[in-house]
Amino acid sequence: MDSGPSDLDHEAMETIQVLMVVAVFVLAGIVKGVTGMGLPTVAVSLLGLSMPAAQAAALLVVPSLATNVAQCRGPNWRPLIARLWPGWAAIAVVTAFAPGLGGATPAESASRWLGGVLVGYGLWGLWRPVLPDLSGRGRWVGAAAGAATGLVTAMTAVFVLPWVPYLQSLRLDKDAMVQALGLSFTVATLALAVRLQASVEWSSISAAVAACGALAGAFAGLKVGEVLRGRLAGPAFQKALFLVFIALGAANLMRAG
Repeated sequence: MDSGPSDLDHEAMETIQVLMVVAVFVLAGIVKGVTGMGLPTVAVSLLGLSMPAAQAAALLVVPSLATNVAQCRGPNWRPLIARLWPGWAAIAVVTAFAPGLGGATPAESASRWLGGVLVGYGLWGLWRPVLPDLSGRGRWVGAAAGAATGLVTAMTAVFVLPWVPYLQSLRLDKDAMVQALGLSFTVATLALAVRLQASVEWSSISAAVAACGALAGAFAGLKVGEVLRGRLAGPAFQKALFLVFIALGAANLMRAG
């Protein structure tokens, strides 16, 4: 039996959506390749304009884990675990079990949270305030930062605030900072995967194609970003990126109504 017009239209829409997902993850991968972070923020902020935040977050899990593996390697495992484990535990528990994505929270509320976080992150990045030195403070300051980050992650699938500023306040050296970011984002991504395991419904074919496209796009973008790092890295690129986050945040806020 021939496919009717509605079937063809549905297939065309699925193809367009998959291509859009690939393009978004290529762009997000480029940003991560240039800056060492930003893949979840870019991907979720763009995908959130055209699909529910929980669906965007589900697409994020595998590419985020795969692209963070290299950042987890390094010589600072023991001191980072000793210092950051309370914060990681808080991120994991709150992300997995707090109200938010995939639960009873309306899509409009999730978009509003996402928009607010993106605008706040963009403004913070442009302002670049001098952070206090927390390197001598107790580990439980990290637990508070982790709990707040877990709440933001549970609502938006974006795990930069307030965890990244907290890590910067610890005055870690460059190599330790890169490893700390990789380990932290891995913890947050695994917790997000636990949260979303049974909450997002896709057809099996479209889910598999979109997930493979997201993974391939992220790695392609990552390679391009690594090549462009020397040319694009710098204050001008970072300023432009934070301005884009503000614009995307405003767009998500408008979408929420």
